[in-house]
Amino acid sequence: MAPTLVLVVETPLHIARVWVEFDDPATPGQRFRCDLTWLTSNWRCTFGGGCAGIYADRPHDGCCTLGAHFTDDDDVERVAAAVDALTPRDWQRHPGKASDRTVWLEYDADGSRKTRVVDGGCVFLNQPGFTGGAGCALHAAAIRSGAEPHRLKPDVCWQLPTRRSYRTVELPDGTSYLEVSITEYDRRAWGAGGHDLDWYCSSNPAAHTAREPVFRSCRVELIELMGQAAYEELAVRCDAHLRLVRPSSEAGRALRRLYLHPATAEAAAAPKRKPATTREPKSSGDART
Repeated sequence: MAPTLVLVVETPLHIARVWVEFDDPATPGQRFRCDLTWLTSNWRCTFGGGCAGIYADRPHDGCCTLGAHFTDDDDVERVAAAVDALTPRDWQRHPGKASDRTVWLEYDADGSRKTRVVDGGCVFLNQPGFTGGAGCALHAAAIRSGAEPHRLKPDVCWQLPTRRSYRTVELPDGTSYLEVSITEYDRRAWGAGGHDLDWYCSSNPAAHTAREPVFRSCRVELIELMGQAAYEELAVRCDAHLRLVRPSSEAGRALRRLYLHPATAEAAAAPKRKPATTREPKSSGDART
């Protein structure tokens, strides 16, 4: 069955954002800069329940069409260990025996390592009709084993659509600190080709229908990205931001359009419909290719 497609115009990329900064409690000389507009939004992965896929001719792929680039050796080794534990029940393209990494790893034109693309999609992407379920084989294996998906999947897969980046900030007094930004992985983060995607979720009101904001629904992933102590500092600030824009007060209602992610605001203002039936997300986009 094809995904339920709701044609909704994405909100603009250039939106006003509310940022908060605080020192990393666990690492001296490091400071977080966090996008409250994104982290308090109601985004959710809609794979299997409204996701149209980043390419119109492959609607069942979600964002898994292009394969996933690895960030470093640790990323590759973690996935390699996960692949060794996969069974034919988990992975549609399982080779049936122990295999070397060439089955699932390849190099792009720049020599960077990534998951292999087979028949137009990531090698770990199970197709509709597969007895183990459609979507990411690594994600499915994690759900079956009770493990957190980020313990098995490539970094970019479990982080999407949240983005972590670094920069060194030089201060006028000659000191500096490492700034860690946590924000939305929007179309621009894909590079120039991101603007050519046929559909994308992070700024689409159709995907801003979660019951909880991102900082809560993606708590496990954010702790992995930031550390427990920093996450707790973030949560305090996110809660305060949401109290500021609560719809129960006149001032809060006035601020919602300014301080909420516009896709979340538009989704909240849309006529209520009975939600589509969804299954447990298994794509790389489950908060997190």
